[in-house]
Amino acid sequence: MTATGEYQHISHGFAPVFDERSRVLVLGSFPSVLSRENAFYYGNPRNRFWRVMAACLGEAVPPDESIARKRELLVRHKIALWDVVESCDVRGSSDASIRNVVPAKIERVLDAAPIELVVLNGATAGRLYRRHLAQRAGVPARIAPSTSPANAAWSLDRLIERWREVLGPLA
Repeated sequence: MTATGEYQHISHGFAPVFDERSRVLVLGSFPSVLSRENAFYYGNPRNRFWRVMAACLGEAVPPDESIARKRELLVRHKIALWDVVESCDVRGSSDASIRNVVPAKIERVLDAAPIELVVLNGATAGRLYRRHLAQRAGVPARIAPSTSPANAAWSLDRLIERWREVLGPLA
């Protein structure tokens, strides 16, 4: 973010995680400043995404610094990970500030893997998905509560319980 909190047009900067066996596609909205600095998803250690996924999958939480272990966790469980937005104007990490959206080319994953379910990480991802990608995807989608630290109303235990319900038997 600029010192004055002005909008900047920013590109996503890193590739989706998936392989030809992926069955669930988890989509966030757009990477946070920390995620962009780390060049990988959910790079803010206060974001609960990796703890939620590990619990849902019955695995240990991958170390914060290990992108390879995070990627392996998802691929081993046939989960793809990306974001709805390829580039946009944004202030810092604020999902509420996202505008002038260029959506991700979701076909990159859908054409390569038998995706059966799209899971949206939070209401903003859900809204952006409905507006920009849902018709192109043609896959059932469910919105899960955001794992962001900004979603303080949801405890970790409650998030895990709800994400297990959303992922269902595919996790």
